[in-house]
Amino acid sequence: MIDLNYADLVWDHDENAHAEYMNNLAPIVLFTYNRLDHTKQTVEALRANLYAKESVLYIYSDAPKTEAAAEVVQVVRDYLHTIDGFREVHIVLREENWGLARNIMDGVTQIVNQYGKIIVLEDDIVTSRYFLKYMNDALEIYKDAPQVMNISGYICPIVTEDLPEVFFMHFSYCWGWATWKDSWSLFQRNPKKLIQEFTKDDIYHFTLEGAVDYWQQVIANEGGQLYTWAVFWGASIFRNKGLTLAPRNSLTLNVGMDGTGEHCGETDLYHVKVNQNPIQKFPLEIQELPLARERHCLFFEKQKPSFFRRLARKGKNTIRKLL
Repeated sequence: MIDLNYADLVWDHDENAHAEYMNNLAPIVLFTYNRLDHTKQTVEALRANLYAKESVLYIYSDAPKTEAAAEVVQVVRDYLHTIDGFREVHIVLREENWGLARNIMDGVTQIVNQYGKIIVLEDDIVTSRYFLKYMNDALEIYKDAPQVMNISGYICPIVTEDLPEVFFMHFSYCWGWATWKDSWSLFQRNPKKLIQEFTKDDIYHFTLEGAVDYWQQVIANEGGQLYTWAVFWGASIFRNKGLTLAPRNSLTLNVGMDGTGEHCGETDLYHVKVNQNPIQKFPLEIQELPLARERHCLFFEKQKPSFFRRLARKGKNTIRKLL
């Protein structure tokens, strides 16, 4: 019996539908730089995924920023050329240093415009065995629902009691995510315009009722202290009244919160246990779950003192692009 509150994953039990589904899996795009160990962890977990062998993988390797970085970047590139276990592997070697934000914005635009949908990873995101299935299922289920703009594999370690398997929120994550061409076409990275157009009420709700101060990232981008992308993806979703689908139990883990990543410091605040079970119930009712928003507000409010102490000690390098 089909539960009318949840999507029927017909391709899981219909042979013809499954064949068509598998022939239309979303491409995976991975962005790398100079962290070999992190990249290996990311690739090995991804290769162990259900659907990995049927998926096309694109890897963008940024060029070294300095001569000192050239050797470690080349070590990563040598490793990239050994990767197998996917239907196809395409490697894009940048000839100049683009930086993380420019690299991602350009790479995502290229691939999502070619395929119409995309799954995105950075070089420090370790995934569940069922990450690709979850992403592809969600991309298929909500492809005709324009208000759904982002699929997240990650969720903060909030209290999960009474939450469904997956739910919608007016809040976004970028630690293993997916989207469609039409949604990404609404992306704008224009901090000056955003500051001019967002009202105080917009800022309040965008920052989870003031629980998390992402607005400072926008201001820092306008002032030139930062050059990031993810907060503007979150803002683009927010200003278009879009929703992010998120799992109750995270299917990804960021292993780069060790001081090695761009714009991040050391912290275990966002450490989670990766869910190694498939997601089975996708909601058909497309609206924000108030309880999930409340749990996020509580989580960030609780962490705020610790966050700002760390921020004061470490400066801008502690700012992590959760959006």
